[in-house]
Amino acid sequence: MNILITGITGFAGSHLAECIISLYPEHQVFGTKRYRTKMDNISPSTLEDITWIDDCDLTDFKAVLKCIKASKPDRIFHLSAESFVPTSWSNPTKVVSNNVVSQINLFEAVREVFGKQDASKVRIQIAGSSEEYGLVHKHEVPITETNELRPLSPYAVSKIAQDFLGKQYYETYGMHIVRTRAFNHTGARRGDVFVCSTFAKQIVEIEKGLRSVLRVGNLEAVRDFTDVRDMVRAYWLALEKGEAGDVYNIGSGMGYTMEAILEILTEDFPYTIEQDVTRMRPSDVPILVCDATKFKDKTGWNTQIELKETLQWLLDYWRDKI
Repeated sequence: MNILITGITGFAGSHLAECIISLYPEHQVFGTKRYRTKMDNISPSTLEDITWIDDCDLTDFKAVLKCIKASKPDRIFHLSAESFVPTSWSNPTKVVSNNVVSQINLFEAVREVFGKQDASKVRIQIAGSSEEYGLVHKHEVPITETNELRPLSPYAVSKIAQDFLGKQYYETYGMHIVRTRAFNHTGARRGDVFVCSTFAKQIVEIEKGLRSVLRVGNLEAVRDFTDVRDMVRAYWLALEKGEAGDVYNIGSGMGYTMEAILEILTEDFPYTIEQDVTRMRPSDVPILVCDATKFKDKTGWNTQIELKETLQWLLDYWRDKI
């Protein structure tokens, strides 16, 4: 089986590649990259097991067409996206355009290479986001797939567009597209602009005497965190057992304030907090907690790794890196 992962050099993509290569060595994994792509997340051993599609800018249809022709994928995990929410306020055009155009190019390339009849044989997972739900009221928690979408950022709007395009291509062309709405996930290799990772990195810098103050944003926001290794198992199961055209929430079902996350990371370690206005969002989603019952019932998936273990893994990652 040929498996194409867009965004393979990113956080979730690199873990998904490792998961597939470890569990299913008989499959051929293809990954996309560009000349300026950072390869830090790919271990030397994994690097050798991936067939690379070079110079693949997903916003360039010809490049995507070349990629699909070269990989002839049976399955596609579309993880590539501009994913940092604050960037969508500073550069909304780039974020929305990148996320939407890249996905349309992918769908259209599959249709052109495989033809109208065989395009439905390619299973495609679209990685959506809990940010699509946006403004959630307390009585709506935990959030099911039927909850109203009230986006609070251009990023969230772009993910809704990806989500709905997946539904539209399924309905219009019969393509085998499974949409997932992943709630927050974290672990080693998470970029330091994301909340758990920025906390962990700063704590390690304080441990090493490189800083004295831990800068934070909104500590009252509540989020549902899953270990990335559990999340990528879910992505695999989405294409193994998920229904084409359907949408599934994926998350732990446990909500934590950012203050609680900080307490787990620091325990008794002494630190001084300072609120950083640059870390405050123009409009922040107050609470996102997942109801993954539908996905669990369909696939048998459940989380296996406790949050405390995940956060310890994240701290150890930064201790090794700094």
